[in-house]
Amino acid sequence: MIIPRNISGKVRSYCKIFPVVAIVGPRQSGKTTFVKDYTRQLTKTTVYLDLENPTDLDKLENPYLFFSQNKEKCIIIDEVQSKPDLFPVIRSFVDENKQKCNFIILGSASPDLLKQSSETLAGRIGYVELGPFSGQELHNNFSIQKHHFYGGFPLAYLSAEESSTIWLDSFIKTYLQRDLPMLGLKADPQKIRRLWEMLAWQSAGLLNYTAISKSLGLSNHTVTAYIDFLEAAFMVRRLQPFHYNIKKRLVKSPKVFITDTGILHRLLRIQDYNQLLGNPLVGNSWETYVINQIALEKPDDVDLYFYRTHAGAEIDLVCAKGLKPVAAIEIKFNQKPSVSKGFISGIETLELNNNFIIHPAESDYLKTEILRVCGVKTFIEKYLCSL
Repeated sequence: MIIPRNISGKVRSYCKIFPVVAIVGPRQSGKTTFVKDYTRQLTKTTVYLDLENPTDLDKLENPYLFFSQNKEKCIIIDEVQSKPDLFPVIRSFVDENKQKCNFIILGSASPDLLKQSSETLAGRIGYVELGPFSGQELHNNFSIQKHHFYGGFPLAYLSAEESSTIWLDSFIKTYLQRDLPMLGLKADPQKIRRLWEMLAWQSAGLLNYTAISKSLGLSNHTVTAYIDFLEAAFMVRRLQPFHYNIKKRLVKSPKVFITDTGILHRLLRIQDYNQLLGNPLVGNSWETYVINQIALEKPDDVDLYFYRTHAGAEIDLVCAKGLKPVAAIEIKFNQKPSVSKGFISGIETLELNNNFIIHPAESDYLKTEILRVCGVKTFIEKYLCSL
């Protein structure tokens, strides 16, 4: 069963604009499945190459010759970061061939991949990110409890619970021992696992570089470089503080989030949903889940921040367009959520009249004239796109 992905429309538009369309995201998020299904919509014939397949890799021993022999086709290259020397050849070919949708390239993003492609294919490439399943994509298959606990990686969410746990543990191990080194991270896998686990304990909290550095026995510079790499590989997300035109003394550290709550719960060694409910980090887990869902579904012109002052004003999530805040969101793991003084102070300072509390129930009602209570799925379906 193929579950339709929400990036289809964006990919379709980009195929009409760019000679190269890049679909990037973490391994096992469904990029290959998506593109093989999507190519049925193309009018062009396609040719597919997986650069982790030695036979396909051998076909590109002389890449320009191969491209020339297939110049009327859409050439799909999977795991393109395995062969970064292709990018200059692709640039030369598309400049000569001048066709739209010459290439669809798939990659588990890395700093090298992003640097190479942005430098050599500037103006010729459009990027689309494909993450794990969002709740909106699952439709009738959606269970918020299962999605929250096991996350959205297809093989984790669609499997039986015991198999999901085994798959997630294997994913973490493989990412540490094989995938991250293949993407270019030169570091001790055990240190990176410890770092990843420490980031899991801090998920939805302020990122404390100094504490992590001391615990790992590494410099701040090295820890920052490792976190940069994990973020480029879509394993970690940093949320920056909103600070435009605010005279108050603000917290400047970013907040950190593990980008999939299934991975988060395995790094925290939480065995099942009931155990999660009794864990003191359940609120952080719920905030991580909600922010990940909004990040997957938000319009391109909406940017996400948090807001916190040393005086106690605090907003979990600020949605902004350009430098203008348009909505504030409080995230509560509570069926009957109350409004904190810090949140009220924050929305008064930012002068926001479009505010939300997102909690686990799929309710939808006004608590005050400027504050709505709803579930995450309701917020995304009814309110996110109209911000």
